[in-house]
Amino acid sequence: MPVKKPTNTKKKKLGSYPAFTVVFSITISLFVIGLFAMLVLHANKLSELIKENVELHVYLKKDVSNTKIDSIKNIIGKMPFVMKKNMAAQIVHINKEEAAKKFITDTGEDFSHVLEDNPLRESLVIKINKNYFEKDKLAQAVEKIKIIPEVFEVSYPINLVSEINTNVKLIGLVLIFFAIILLLTTVLLIRNTIKLALYSQRFLIRSMQLVGAKSSFIQRPFLWHATVQGFFSGLIAVFILIGLLQYGYNEIPQLDRLKEIEKILIAFGGIIFAGMLIGLLSSYQAVRKYLRMSLDDLY
Repeated sequence: MPVKKPTNTKKKKLGSYPAFTVVFSITISLFVIGLFAMLVLHANKLSELIKENVELHVYLKKDVSNTKIDSIKNIIGKMPFVMKKNMAAQIVHINKEEAAKKFITDTGEDFSHVLEDNPLRESLVIKINKNYFEKDKLAQAVEKIKIIPEVFEVSYPINLVSEINTNVKLIGLVLIFFAIILLLTTVLLIRNTIKLALYSQRFLIRSMQLVGAKSSFIQRPFLWHATVQGFFSGLIAVFILIGLLQYGYNEIPQLDRLKEIEKILIAFGGIIFAGMLIGLLSSYQAVRKYLRMSLDDLY
């Protein structure tokens, strides 16, 4: 009686293994890394915005003419510690009348009922370049301004500057620590996932060795599949992050001020590249491991 051949036997193809688990694991890992990267980028932008709101107040001597004030603005505007936007120095002149209105609004007290003359001085409000946002550098900047003969006094929140710098450094160290831990954990997770996926093909790898196939020939399909899976995993992670960011911007409009498109796009490209690179290297190490194993160790 003739033996009936099985109809649903599948022939294993070199380099083919269940891709869903691998792609899912890499996607989750890359998504977590990307989420952390977005947190770092937005925190860095928030730090810059806080620094930009710290101002130097330059109070001028009395009876300084408007022409002289414009000259002082030009002199200070050329100094490197002054923040520039579109090549324009961020310096605002506040005259005595504006200062009086602000004083009355802030304090609720109108000194004009008591004093005949306005005792407030003309002043310049200067935005500081973030590269000079340090106690020593700001102190040097203040000394340069004080040299100007028409300057009466220069003030800035020195305690606030020191506190911001301390907090920024502390947060930076914490973020770097968690970034290293997260990166190592992610790499190990992806490596183990790919290693387990390749486990089902260990005997096929050995069979190819026995028929004389070169190591490079055996490795090629595994490396190709792992690279492609890493690419699609990174792409999926990026799309999830885009959706999450858009949701956050819609729900919290203030977050839009922290958005830096160029840096975010670079981070997205890094996530996709990281997925491809980690997949490639992990697959390479796993295949080499099985290529070097003895027959007894395969069981």
